Amino acid sequence: MGAADRISQIGGQISGNPTAGGRDKILEKRPDDVVVTAACRTAFTKGGKGGFKDTPAGDLLAGVLKAIIERSKINPALVEDVAVGNVLAPGAGATEFRAAAFVAGFTEETAVRAVNRQCSSGLQACVDVANQIQAGMIDIGIGAGVESMTLNYGPNAVSELSEDFQKVKEAANCKVPMGVLSEAMAVDLGITRETQDAFAAASYQKAIKAQKEGLFKDEIVPLKVRVQDPKTEEWKEVVVDRDDGVRDGITAESLSKIRPAFAKNGSIHAGNASQVSDGAAAVLLMRRSTAEKLGQTILGKYVAGAIVGVAPLLMGQGPWKAIPKALQKAGISKDDVDIFEINEAFASQCLWCANQLGIPHEKINPKGGAIAFGHPLGCTGARQVSTLLYELKRTGKKVGNTSMCIGTGMGMSAVWVAE
Repeated sequence: MGAADRISQIGGQISGNPTAGGRDKILEKRPDDVVVTAACRTAFTKGGKGGFKDTPAGDLLAGVLKAIIERSKINPALVEDVAVGNVLAPGAGATEFRAAAFVAGFTEETAVRAVNRQCSSGLQACVDVANQIQAGMIDIGIGAGVESMTLNYGPNAVSELSEDFQKVKEAANCKVPMGVLSEAMAVDLGITRETQDAFAAASYQKAIKAQKEGLFKDEIVPLKVRVQDPKTEEWKEVVVDRDDGVRDGITAESLSKIRPAFAKNGSIHAGNASQVSDGAAAVLLMRRSTAEKLGQTILGKYVAGAIVGVAPLLMGQGPWKAIPKALQKAGISKDDVDIFEINEAFASQCLWCANQLGIPHEKINPKGGAIAFGHPLGCTGARQVSTLLYELKRTGKKVGNTSMCIGTGMGMSAVWVAE
């Protein structure tokens, strides 16, 4: 199947007739729904110089897990499994995160595991827990994500490939840096710097507006941490409660002055790509009947998810392929979705996916995205769920979709409904 045929097929899926009852069907409430009863995140801070630069990933995770207990008032002994998305920590942080659960107040009965599917790790953790509940393996679980890019990001984060791997074209392509891929994608698909900068500026403008209006307060958990002054080497305690990458006064014109990062005459730069950041997020899930029995407040529910593969060199196109698949599994079309949270890994790929799928820009990332406040790799997927559900609730809207591209050539997407 050629590219044009595939694009036509995807377009038919996303705008075609619902296959399982449509929007009204997914809005129905059933005892076996997998619902979200609490969701939160830390602030996102700049890698290497932000408020969490001296805070290990485990401490960030412990902070949001403790907040989940406090917000939901759940008996921690009832939580059977905690899945934590992480990309960069050694062993995906499995040992550290089990320890973090104890620090947060969970008992030995609560199991903990690490999940690594690159940029979708946080969403994968949430979907894995939802699937466990649907399968009857557990009744209550937490999907979470955390990343300290300050402490773990760099050239050593990815191991070298053997000579045999290098001989296999697609295997070798898994090592091509994402910035280089996105630059090539922009050139090949005619995505101009002007359109990328306009999209990025809009992300900043939406984020600063939301921050000034206090729209992140419901989802952000303030954390008290210790920070070392790089000049005096003195330590002090600070409370981190706002995304420090969000900047005021950003315009397409101001972004146009930034030097390209991956090619001399390229279009991608630090201002229209996601920020290197530190942060954590967590989502508490259970069956609706369980939530009602425990007197839990229901924020929303999980409907369906989808994971897809694309060519490694086309990794930025992942959402374009994953979103229609998730919508199809949910039995809805793009017109049934009120808000799309599409991860802004790069303006080029996010913009292309949205335009190719015909998604109105006013439905995308209404409070800004990763370009404006950061993309802690293993955390973003869980963060999107929290951001989405609180925004749906605030605006009285109902149906949302989260998605992201994934390094080495994949995409993931999920459909959620607010109560």
